[in-house]
Amino acid sequence: MVKVLMFGWEFPPLSSGGLGTACYGLTKGLSSKGIEITFVLPYSFDSNAADFLKMVPATNIKIKKIASALQPYMGSREYLNSAGKKQSPKIYGSTLFDEVQRYALAAEKIAEEEDFDVIHCHDWMTFGAGIAAKRKKNKPLVLHVHSTELDRTGGHLTDQHVYSLEKKGMDNADKVIAVSNFTKSKIMAHYGIPPEKISVVHNAVDFSEYAQNKNSGIKKTGKIVLFLGRITLQKGPDYFVYAAKKVLEHEDGVKFVIAGTGDMEHSMIEKAAELGIADKVLFAGFLGQEDVEKAYKMADVYVMPSVSEPFGITALEAMKNMAPVIVSKQSGVSEVIRHCFKVDFWDINELSNKILSVLRYNSLHETLKESGYAEVKRFSWDVPAQKCIEIYNELLSKD
Repeated sequence: MVKVLMFGWEFPPLSSGGLGTACYGLTKGLSSKGIEITFVLPYSFDSNAADFLKMVPATNIKIKKIASALQPYMGSREYLNSAGKKQSPKIYGSTLFDEVQRYALAAEKIAEEEDFDVIHCHDWMTFGAGIAAKRKKNKPLVLHVHSTELDRTGGHLTDQHVYSLEKKGMDNADKVIAVSNFTKSKIMAHYGIPPEKISVVHNAVDFSEYAQNKNSGIKKTGKIVLFLGRITLQKGPDYFVYAAKKVLEHEDGVKFVIAGTGDMEHSMIEKAAELGIADKVLFAGFLGQEDVEKAYKMADVYVMPSVSEPFGITALEAMKNMAPVIVSKQSGVSEVIRHCFKVDFWDINELSNKILSVLRYNSLHETLKESGYAEVKRFSWDVPAQKCIEIYNELLSKD
């Protein structure tokens, strides 16, 4: 039995994005295939939420059992604001990168105590921990790239430190997993990693705990167009708002719902007001999982206009909940789904035309809904789990 020491930064129910969803699905798939996983997180965690994992909170190592100020997708400013609100800020690093280094030191201690064959790390905050664990036990290191700094900044590199940590991690890894060919090409072009070192493992969606229900249980009036994700440059909320303006010039009885939070939220509220559509654009804030499911079911069309999306699990989740889907061509998920519309994120005219088509033509709406559901129902986390196992076995055979 292969034993995996896995480092992550979010895990349901304590998650705010696709990384947590992917970690949950992948670890569940691996576990079902006999892989033993020790999952390390940077905060105290309720292990009852996932009884198929042995949870080891990194904050249990060398410090008191307290929740870390770190959160997924956090930048330096958000880290300092969060740490400053704590009653005992001395337990935190003075910067985000100090905290990441502290996590890496904790990882060395965990590596000393745990029995494992392979190290598997998810995204840049864990790469230092993976290198530290490899140094301690000399075990193969697999780095799983769900997003790069270039994706998060829309191609404009603003944090050289994060980029350097990503590159150092990939240089030290025995294997790099990219969640799409889109991401693999970026890793090759911008990080100088040879193609033979990179394996593509697409994400999936979990149907095992899903009971089909075509109704959200919430009454609605008029059509609803949904954006669900972090309100950041990477996710393209501005293109969604501009498309909303164009749609509303032709169809007045439409509501545009933006679910999520992020550093562009305030500017998007202002932009909707500036465009004269504030009464048609609802900012719902961060939604828990139950409300996310309701939002998908209420939507007449789900739009994912990401500027640079390594994968985009939300598109699969929307299809699972029978919402017609429009995705950016600049996304990994566009490589693996067919029953949806695909547009360039910047093409507001095409995006608004596609939204109007889905809203106006019932037969098109029903075809996308039914065919999308049938397509995504064939997805399973067993497939990416098996690909990861093959990578583990390949690395272990070289020892």
